[in-house]
Amino acid sequence: MPTDPWSMCTVRQVEELKAIIKVLPIWSTCIIFATTISQQSISVVQARTMNRVVFHTDIPSTNFSACIIITLTIWVAIYDRILVPMFPKWRGLSVKQRMGFGIAISCLATAVAAWVEKKRRDEAIREGFIDNPKGVVNMSALWLVPQYCLYGLAEGLNIIGQIEFYYTQFPRTMSSIAVSLCTFGFGVGNLVGSLIVMAVGEGTGKGGKAGWLASNINMGHYDYYYALLLLLSLVNLLCFLAFSVAYGSTQDIKNWDQDFTSDKEIDDK
Repeated sequence: MPTDPWSMCTVRQVEELKAIIKVLPIWSTCIIFATTISQQSISVVQARTMNRVVFHTDIPSTNFSACIIITLTIWVAIYDRILVPMFPKWRGLSVKQRMGFGIAISCLATAVAAWVEKKRRDEAIREGFIDNPKGVVNMSALWLVPQYCLYGLAEGLNIIGQIEFYYTQFPRTMSSIAVSLCTFGFGVGNLVGSLIVMAVGEGTGKGGKAGWLASNINMGHYDYYYALLLLLSLVNLLCFLAFSVAYGSTQDIKNWDQDFTSDKEIDDK
């Protein structure tokens, strides 16, 4: 046995490292996915300039984002309790397929967000609010709900699929890493989102003109910003498809734990 434990690794340690490196390309696709989700704070600014009265109740602009969590919760319940029992083939969807569907739906949600913002901005200009960012246009804030619901559905498919994917590709002793990869990816995605906002703000606001993300939402072009996110999401989807094909099978690695148990039994004897 070597005196320095870092001078030699066991076969198991090498295989664990290889497993982490192997999932990194697919893991990287969750960064842009998380970036698009994190940018939904912009919708709060949009909601402030829209008619928020629903059933004679003035809904706060921040409350509309709750549709993401509500949709996520409802989807998980429907999937586990209704779709899988009624349609057994749904269980046959691999974790990679669910992750892919989640990214695809996020692309659709971003496209809807760009279209809704263009419609809202055009209405604001038509009503003469181009210089009044606090003016409330004659357009219901419920127009924002579809994109929120789509993002919630995308999260329900992609995030749950991610966690299951990591769990099946790592041995039981690495379960904490499986969870950490998902949360770390979302953390990086939030950071990337901040960098994109900074780059777009500085790049489109040169020369004293109003940038895409101007403080006056009616003078800016938030719809162009959503279009940029859509382009990044589409490229991300293509990367995911390529990485998914290159990855190959996602067969559950159960023999790792069995081999580890067998090795311990042999050592004990």
